[in-house]
Amino acid sequence: MGDAILATSLLNTLRRSLPDAQIDFVLNERIAPLFVGHPAISNIITMSPDELHSMRRYVARVWRIVHQERYDAIIDLRSTVNTQLFALFSLRTPVRVARRKWYTRLASNHTVRRLPSDAMIDHDLAFAAPLERFAPIQYDRQFTLHITDQEMQQYGDYLRAQGVDVQRPVLLANVTAKLANKVWAEDKMVQVLADFMTRHPNWQILFNYAPGAEEQNARHIYSRLGNPSQVLIDVQAHSSRELAALGRYVTCFFGNEGGARHVVHAMGCPSLVICAPGNKKHVWIPQNDVPAQGIAPSDFADEQSLSQMSRQQQYDLIDPQFVSERLNGFIQEIGVE
Repeated sequence: MGDAILATSLLNTLRRSLPDAQIDFVLNERIAPLFVGHPAISNIITMSPDELHSMRRYVARVWRIVHQERYDAIIDLRSTVNTQLFALFSLRTPVRVARRKWYTRLASNHTVRRLPSDAMIDHDLAFAAPLERFAPIQYDRQFTLHITDQEMQQYGDYLRAQGVDVQRPVLLANVTAKLANKVWAEDKMVQVLADFMTRHPNWQILFNYAPGAEEQNARHIYSRLGNPSQVLIDVQAHSSRELAALGRYVTCFFGNEGGARHVVHAMGCPSLVICAPGNKKHVWIPQNDVPAQGIAPSDFADEQSLSQMSRQQQYDLIDPQFVSERLNGFIQEIGVE
């Protein structure tokens, strides 16, 4: 989901540069609803689990897609062996762009090299350059989502019914994650949140979590904090679109880096996140008009030292007092008390 959200910077660039173009976006069916109504997208083409897990069905679907539309350009951001079938089945398409891999030259006539120094947005935007043959490219670094006014009103009504004062500041805390190896230590998260509540008693805190293990972890942290009224533990986003709507009501996002941060960032919400070992801040927290910062093991040790540490040892480098000071500094930077 995070990759697809970041890719909207490319879609926005294409729409700005080619305002009359038909721009189709191919997505996994599971995440497609989040992109409904996006102004840069003409059509959303979804791939079902059955198609993704059956090569026969997948090949047949790709063949139908490219031969029904006869595209002028095919941009393959993923550039896997499977996704390259879009270009392979459409060799008459004038512009076929893929990531530079040994096999992509077989079907694509333009390739993009991924540099370690590239932010993901910059890498995605590089795929637009071959389309200069159609029009001058006007690059747009903003990645965005679109939620209707009705959806915003409905979710605002839900928040108010749950006791959220939308006129007061709200911190959305990503205290857990789907993958356990991308979760900062619970003890340290509790320490930072307790300090935040002491310093900012006027703020309301919501926890972001999915049903199941994530909810159990979130409620356990809530219990360890002493079940504070400042944390509205039962407020939830029941879908990705509700999470996007919530992003408009949230003052700041804090916690473990992941797809949820990309969603709220796309809706204009500032964020300060803790990056898991191996996740490069400059890659996954690209800079645009929305304030976004990250804290990572690389803030505490150089690359050579980190290479000699286990994943847990790297995580342990992230000091809760340092995080608290950064969080409070970030709150001041975005101009909220």
